[in-house]
Amino acid sequence: MNSMKIIACTILFASIISSCAALECYVCSNQTENTEKCLNTIKTCEQGEDVCLTEIRWGSQPYFTQGALKQYYVSKRCSTKKLCTTIRRKYMPYCTHIWYEDWLCSECCQGDRCNYYVISGSERLSYYLWYVSAVITLLVYPILSL
Repeated sequence: MNSMKIIACTILFASIISSCAALECYVCSNQTENTEKCLNTIKTCEQGEDVCLTEIRWGSQPYFTQGALKQYYVSKRCSTKKLCTTIRRKYMPYCTHIWYEDWLCSECCQGDRCNYYVISGSERLSYYLWYVSAVITLLVYPILSL
């Protein structure tokens, strides 16, 4: 009986400690790729910062000029969910991924070091996957019910 109490207390203590631990995000600013600093620099977020924000920009520096070399610029940081959502809404009209135009996209994620990879457009992908699974279910269900 005592061993059960010790196990229960240990689990409770571990869950309290993990819920109090601050979020960790990868951080970098205007790096030309998602390498080196963007994958090696980790910051413990401030209180209230509950998501990791990633911004990816395609364009030329400092201003667009005809024929200028275009490349990716990656920035990562801690953020509040409210600010991250506001930034996402602001950038969505410019998140075109058209190679000959300058564009800018952002992503928000929750969880320690969740912004390791730069995944642009994942929210749209989840809607697409949901749609595909619904269509497959509608097509397969009549066959399975025979």
